[in-house]
Amino acid sequence: MDYNYDAAYAAASAGILTVYSIIVLAIAVLTIVASWKLFVKAGKPGWASIVPFYSQYCLFDIAWGNGWLFLLSFVPCVNFVIMIMLYLKLAKAFGKGTGFGLGLIFLNTIFMLILGFSDAQYIGPQS
Repeated sequence: MDYNYDAAYAAASAGILTVYSIIVLAIAVLTIVASWKLFVKAGKPGWASIVPFYSQYCLFDIAWGNGWLFLLSFVPCVNFVIMIMLYLKLAKAFGKGTGFGLGLIFLNTIFMLILGFSDAQYIGPQS
């Protein structure tokens, strides 16, 4: 057995895993920063973005006006539709259109950063 090949393979794997972990950590930090700014803009406490279930409650409260609807995200198959509706309503709550809502669905971190750091104002849940 060629031990040099095994060592090189292990080193390459460790390097790839390290880079991947750094990228994932950076995206997680950016998402938390974006959520924090978004929550503060909507009049919620910023620290709510780091509390697991409370952050979902606040996000639903910002977008729908009723935070308890976040419980629907635990229902299989319904959660997919509810999360799409959540991001579309979140865009409307900040005065943005459906295109921005689609951006929130597909490129969440980037569009949350845009909402958090832009001059978009929270106008409340839209019916």
